[in-house]
Formats: sequence, structure tokens, C-alpha cells
Amino acid sequence: MKQNLRFPATWAPLFWVLLLLGCQQTAEKKEEVITVSPAGYHRVIAIKDGDTIELLKDGKPLRVRLYGIDAPEKNQDFGTRARQFISEMCFGKDVRLEVKDIDRYGRTVGIIYLPDGRNLNYEMVKNGFAWHYKAYSKDPELGRLEEEARLDKRGLWDWPSPVAPWEFRSNRKAQSAANKQLKEVHSNDAERSASAGANVYLCDSPSATTYHLDRGCRALSSCKSNILRTTYAVAGQRNRKACRVCAI
Repeated sequence: MKQNLRFPATWAPLFWVLLLLGCQQTAEKKEEVITVSPAGYHRVIAIKDGDTIELLKDGKPLRVRLYGIDAPEKNQDFGTRARQFISEMCFGKDVRLEVKDIDRYGRTVGIIYLPDGRNLNYEMVKNGFAWHYKAYSKDPELGRLEEEARLDKRGLWDWPSPVAPWEFRSNRKAQSAANKQLKEVHSNDAERSASAGANVYLCDSPSATTYHLDRGCRALSSCKSNILRTTYAVAGQRNRKACRVCAI
């Protein structure tokens, strides 16, 4: 004998509430899946510095150097501010890329257009966060925007004496070369002095591999054995090399 199962009338409102919640969750899941950038646009996935970003193109990261501009280096005055500004402008957004060139480092050089159509390269110069890179661009608009930013003292132009990034890089290379040359001169002087019979100091330990010109060298202070005062000839017989701390 069959029995008819009937739900209490008070259950009907609860049934419809659960049904509506289920539909809403399904719709939300569908929305979460749709994360693909619109056709012709690419998601900005990283900010390298004030003029270099990374896009997600065809499922792979693509590094892009902004065409016609040069922003302060990371370790240069205003470098961090420039990076913060460009991040606020485009990070996580879908942008359009216009390729202009491939540089000697293999990076794509191009113009970036923001979702609202603005030219990101122009915006960096307009707001005083980058220079017009005249060595690689003759764009008159970039020149005009830089002059306007200078007159209004926007961004880095509010600083007393801003240094162009290419000058900063050139000065850094020149200083590095000068330091290297100075070390070589000191090293040669140390070798000549030692070869003339000047005193050197050795840590009398089988594991020691260097000789020292300075008895107070911090590298020699870690010696747990006797410290010998001898000559370069003896140091050479023991196959000792000049200490990088005191002999250079």
C-alpha cells in the first residue's frame, strides 16, 4: 500500500530561499571564471621600474620598455616614487601595447595605452616622473610635456638639481672604472713593496693561504696560530697570495 509523502506547508518558503541561493552561487562562480583580458589588451603583471613593466601576453610574461622616456633608476633620487606612480597607473590593469622596436637587451620597446585610452608614456613625463629620452625619440609631444612639467615643478622637477638617468648611469660606470683602476694601482704598489723585501705577516696555520702587509689587518685577527713577521720571499715559498683586505 503506497503512502503519499507531503511536506508541511511551512517548508515552502525555505525551499524557495535555498533554490535562490543556489542560483546566485552558480552565477558568482561563472563570473569568477571570466578573467581573460579583452581582445588586443594584456594584463600588467609586474612593475620593474619607472619605465619598464611586464605584461601577460599569450600566457607568457613580456617585458616592455616604455618608448621615448627614461625614468630615474631604482637607487637614484625619485626612483621609488616613479615606480610607485607607474604602478598606480597600470598594475593589474588590461592595457594595449603598440610595439615600436626591440632593444639590444631583447626587450620590447613600445607605447602603452591605459584602459581609458591615455598614453602611459605621456603620463609619466606629464606628471614629472620621467624625462623625454631624446637620444631615442624625437616625439615633439614628449618634449612639450617635459617642458610643461618643468615649468609647473611637477614630480621630480620640484627637486633642486634633478640628474637625468643617462647621466646617473654614466657617472656610476665612470666611478666604477676609476675604483677598479685605483685597486690595480694599490695592488701593484703592494707587490713592488713586498718584492723589495718589505716585511709581511703570515698566519702560521696549514690552512692559511694569504700574506698581509698590515699587522692589524682584520682578516689576520681571526688567526688562531702564531703570527709570523717575515719577507715576501718566504710568503712566496709558502704559496701565499696577497690579502684582499690589506694589500689592495
